[in-house]
Formats: sequence, structure tokens, C-alpha cells
Amino acid sequence: MLITFKCHACPDVMMLENLAQYLVGIVGKRLGQRGVITHDELGPAIEKLEAAITSDKQERAEHEGHFHEGEDGRDRHEIPPGLAQRAYPFLDMLRAAQKENADIVWGL
Repeated sequence: MLITFKCHACPDVMMLENLAQYLVGIVGKRLGQRGVITHDELGPAIEKLEAAITSDKQERAEHEGHFHEGEDGRDRHEIPPGLAQRAYPFLDMLRAAQKENADIVWGL
């Protein structure tokens, strides 16, 4: 299921429910039928998401260089997209909303 985040300060951001639940959880909210991140909550929300992205980047950097041998004996090293790649549209929305003192809302 897709979740659409809306804010008058920027275009809508759509993402799969599991990613939305994860990102909303990072900023201290719960993904329910409807929800809101008020303009007063945006500063701490941005800080939490930026900290999570930094932590993820550090963990991924530590993992760099660890190769895993594939079934055919060749080295395989496929790393799925990191939190930064998946979270930036949402983080950009948070920042845009903060600049405009706007709330972000979502509904299923």
C-alpha cells in the first residue's frame, strides 16, 4: 500500500507503507489511518532523521570492503539502497515544511 505525505510547501511524497512506517517511527510518530507532523515538531523530527541517516552511512561504510562469495565462487557485494537514498524525499519535505511553518499530513 502506498502512503502519501502532503504539505502545501512542496510536492506530495509517496512511499510504500513499510518505509513510511519506518521513517515516521524514526521521527517519533506512529503511522495510523491519518497523521500529522506539526510545524512545531519539524525541528526535532529533522534532527532525528538526519542522525539516523548519519548512523546508517557509518554502518554501511564499515561494511564496505567485506565481500561475500557467491554460489559460483565469485565475489558478490550487493548492498541495498541505504537509508539516505530512501529517506531524502521525506527529509526534503520536512525541511520545506519547516521553512514555510507548514504541517505535514498523511492518510491511508
